[in-house]
Amino acid sequence: MSDESLVDRVRICLKRRRGIKELRMFGGHCFLVNGNMLGGVTGTDELIVRVGAEDYADALRHPYAREMDFTGRRMRGFVVVSADGCSDTESLRFWIDWGHSFAKSLPPK
Repeated sequence: MSDESLVDRVRICLKRRRGIKELRMFGGHCFLVNGNMLGGVTGTDELIVRVGAEDYADALRHPYAREMDFTGRRMRGFVVVSADGCSDTESLRFWIDWGHSFAKSLPPK
């Protein structure tokens, strides 16, 4: 079960944006825009952010970000941000904006 306070903080960041849906997946919460996953909160209280393949290396250069490998295989285009990397509103909004921008650039599903 994911940390409800982090989930609530993500909801606040996405509050005024259109096309947002929330699903429970992978033991946590996922957020989608126009049917495309932008990120979520894991069952271990970390943030998942979909940054896209093109910006993947740049995202990994940020402190507290690492490869997403839940299945034992690296999921290029997604990063996991530790709780310390999104502990304040500014850093959380940075990551949510990045994920939202990428997911919104994709064709709606």
